[in-house]
Amino acid sequence: MRRPLAAALSALAALTAAGCGDAAGSSREPSATAAAPAGRTSYPLTFDNCGTNVTFQRPPQRVLILNGTSVGEVESFVLLGLEKHVLANAQSYGVSDDPSMIAKIKALPTGGLTMNKNFDVPAEQVLKLKPDLVVSTWSGGFDAKKGFATREQLAAAGITSLVNPVNCAMGKPEATPEEQRAYQNQSINSSLEFLLLLGRIFDVQHRAVDLVGKLRARIEAVRMRVAGRPAKKVLIAYPGMAMMNANGLPAVMTGGIYDDVIKAAGGVNAFAGQTADATRTLNREQLATAQVDVLAVGLFTPGEKGEEEAAKLFAAYPHWAASKTKTYTVVSDGVYLGPLNAWAVEKMSKVVHPGD
Repeated sequence: MRRPLAAALSALAALTAAGCGDAAGSSREPSATAAAPAGRTSYPLTFDNCGTNVTFQRPPQRVLILNGTSVGEVESFVLLGLEKHVLANAQSYGVSDDPSMIAKIKALPTGGLTMNKNFDVPAEQVLKLKPDLVVSTWSGGFDAKKGFATREQLAAAGITSLVNPVNCAMGKPEATPEEQRAYQNQSINSSLEFLLLLGRIFDVQHRAVDLVGKLRARIEAVRMRVAGRPAKKVLIAYPGMAMMNANGLPAVMTGGIYDDVIKAAGGVNAFAGQTADATRTLNREQLATAQVDVLAVGLFTPGEKGEEEAAKLFAAYPHWAASKTKTYTVVSDGVYLGPLNAWAVEKMSKVVHPGD
């Protein structure tokens, strides 16, 4: 499971909020940008994270990564080579646009943790584990009403907490307008900024800047290849996430980072301009009459077969241009907030503009 399901369980129910843009900086510096120079981290490192002051005296050594139905945070740790810092990881998925990622995540310790009915680690288990840092993809990961440890409880126990900055408003009723805008406008850059944030927290800034540079280069290479080409209409649909739609339809993703990934691949979202609420409210007529040149089938579970799911959608919606030409690709975690956006952009571009 990953963040899209979290959106179904929480954000799509009520939140149209945004994540705060604050990232780590040296001693009270408010933010880290993509252009930040790669240097050594100066400790103590203090910054504001979603309205909470956090301080690191040294690189954390016992990190608990909460589930949040996300996989982007643990993938960021893996790509940065920070596995030895992970005490317990609650994020997993089983399908990835980078197949090597599955085994790497599976190899991380889980700490014997179990989830409560709200799909995350309950407070008593977190406190018993005694991590020095708890990472959550959203503010709701620290909501006492859901049985989770609050940031105040953790601080009282000497435990630092961290929310992926772009998701500050997710699960935070008192989110600021800036936080709301950041969440609504999250993009590929949001994924890369989290890598830079971790680089500063763990004093691996050179590693983070190098990784971000390589990922940006891959994405920009695609942008240059498709520049000037007609923007074909792309539909991202997850048949296995039909629980997110009130009408039992495949979960259609639009807005924010989804649109940005499609744009980088040379397309435009078939439902561009819609809010995240469209995933929940979309009906069969709207889906049937959509202009779809390219179908991006999203895989949610390891047992799903992309080719079979594409065939079912083509049969159900024969009026799509994509159905007539059988034009599709298969994606999974690369279209969501996380470090694998480059993989999805490359995959998608090959069918949006093949051979261009």
